[in-house]
Amino acid sequence: MTVVEPSPPRAGNPDPELRRTLTLPWLVFYGVGVTVGAGIFALIGELVNVSGVRAPLAFLFAGAIATITSLSYRDLVRRMPRAGGEAIWVARAIGAVQGRIVGFGVVAAGVVSSAVVALAFGGYVGEVLPVSPLLVTVLAIAAITGIACFGARESIMVGGVVTALEVGALVLVIIFGLPELASVDAFTRIVQSGGPLETSGWLTPVLSGAILAFFAFIGFEDIANMAEETVDPTKTAPRAIAWTLGISIVVYVLLSLIAINVADPTAIATSDAPMATLFEMVSGRGSDLIATVAAIAMTNGILAQMMMSSRVIFGMGSDQSLGRLSSTMAHVHAGRRTPVRATLAVAGVVTLLAVAVPLVHLARLTSVLILAVFTLVNTAEVRFAQRDPEPDRRMLWIGATGAALCAALAVWECVRVIGDLV
Repeated sequence: MTVVEPSPPRAGNPDPELRRTLTLPWLVFYGVGVTVGAGIFALIGELVNVSGVRAPLAFLFAGAIATITSLSYRDLVRRMPRAGGEAIWVARAIGAVQGRIVGFGVVAAGVVSSAVVALAFGGYVGEVLPVSPLLVTVLAIAAITGIACFGARESIMVGGVVTALEVGALVLVIIFGLPELASVDAFTRIVQSGGPLETSGWLTPVLSGAILAFFAFIGFEDIANMAEETVDPTKTAPRAIAWTLGISIVVYVLLSLIAINVADPTAIATSDAPMATLFEMVSGRGSDLIATVAAIAMTNGILAQMMMSSRVIFGMGSDQSLGRLSSTMAHVHAGRRTPVRATLAVAGVVTLLAVAVPLVHLARLTSVLILAVFTLVNTAEVRFAQRDPEPDRRMLWIGATGAALCAALAVWECVRVIGDLV
């Protein structure tokens, strides 16, 4: 039996409340937009390069971990639907210090993820227009910041249009690529060695790829942080999380299967605009259309992650269980009813990272950060389930399994990086 926890106190915040306008379709648009846009468009080439023919398995493994963790998120958002959800859940279940760590980890992951997508955006625009990718990246962040400050529903309406475009583009790639999956060999290749994407062994290609693939699933958890702007969040948010993750897994596995079965998969692995390259290969048509849609899709990922990060900062700044870390960031603009100060702070850091750090390093850092966050969130689920008058053994096992898997994958990546440095 799930017990709905009383909301932590907000310590007399005189500012207006966030406006509740988001329903299930808008939340699904938001979740799919940030997850699919940020992941498959930005990193399909890197994943094929790292995992080779095992790329679909890397996606499946990362998706399985994300699915287990999503069950904890769905239960916790029912208990406590709040902006800054993860930080507040962990603070209430484990302690304020751990809650702060999670809060800062979520913000860091969102900020770094936005920088990853901003860099990928510059790369795709460079495929279409003769402009400086760095200049395009900085201007895009500035424009997206303005949209994010304007309003949650307005931002997600813009994101909804972009999501329709990006999902439509991916469906188009899948339709043209389905003939590549017509033979049994297209599926058995993932368990074989040989060919242009030869990978020796299983563990290293799958786990290394899963770290990158996990970045592609970042987005479903952002839905929980929009709870204070959602209509009936205890019902709407869990459903939106399930829909978002289900759609993402199907799309990723199909596209990765197509990518490893085209005539020249190494071209995708080395391309600055891998989805455009994949479309050109499977359709025999020019890639400008897909490159344009992909560039537009990137803006949606930046927007969604910046919105999420600003809401976490807002939630942490206004909640007593976290010690009200920064009341300045808890400010809500009276006219727009959005956390403008927190949004501007996030935009500044995103710009700095996009200018200074390479894409693949940012993606791996994001994955490790979010795996650490998921470990503590799953642990919080165990603690809450134990406290219930009638403990739910199923959720106890789900939380414990999710925590163990996330921790193990994060530790494996850290050990691998340290080994490479040594």
